[in-house]
Amino acid sequence: MHCCVTELRDKEVINKDNGCRLGNVSDVEINTCDGKVVALLIFGRAKLGGIMGRCEDIRICWEDVDVIGDDIILVHYKSPPQPQPRKSGNFLNNMFH
Repeated sequence: MHCCVTELRDKEVINKDNGCRLGNVSDVEINTCDGKVVALLIFGRAKLGGIMGRCEDIRICWEDVDVIGDDIILVHYKSPPQPQPRKSGNFLNNMFH
């Protein structure tokens, strides 16, 4: 099966491992030496309408693409570990104990 890059754009990408929607393909990374697709890129979602910046972009290696359908692309994607939220109140709790 053949597919144009323009056909990949805007297809919805689903993580096959957990069923999460990752977003739509925004761009494709290509190795210019051999002309092969290296990765799919999904631009990060806007935070508060773009006022607070954007989330991190998602890069999915071509080897992790499992199925390309008419409307969606199924991939195996392990998200990077998220930073742990800071515990609040430790300073005050330690002062009174």
